[in-house]
Amino acid sequence: MVKNRHLSTSISDAGWTQFRSWFEYFGKVFGVVTVAVLPHYTSQNGLNCGEAVKKSLSTRLHTCYHCGHSQDRDWNAARNILEKALITVGPMGINA
Repeated sequence: MVKNRHLSTSISDAGWTQFRSWFEYFGKVFGVVTVAVLPHYTSQNGLNCGEAVKKSLSTRLHTCYHCGHSQDRDWNAARNILEKALITVGPMGINA
């Protein structure tokens, strides 16, 4: 169904919406805080200095030319997403 160019976006959006609903539901059941974070530019922004380094999808290593920080692209994105989530939660902390 996703190969249908007229419906593919709607089907993909519905899949992510359902995943997020289940994720938030189980977070409430098990008493874990869940925070939705927009993932835009998380693999391109450096964790140390925040400068954006443009790269193609085939480039797997994030190397910041501004501060010299080098890290796997996925780890860099994951840590940026974590930082965004912690900023969103704010003073409530992780035990909210």
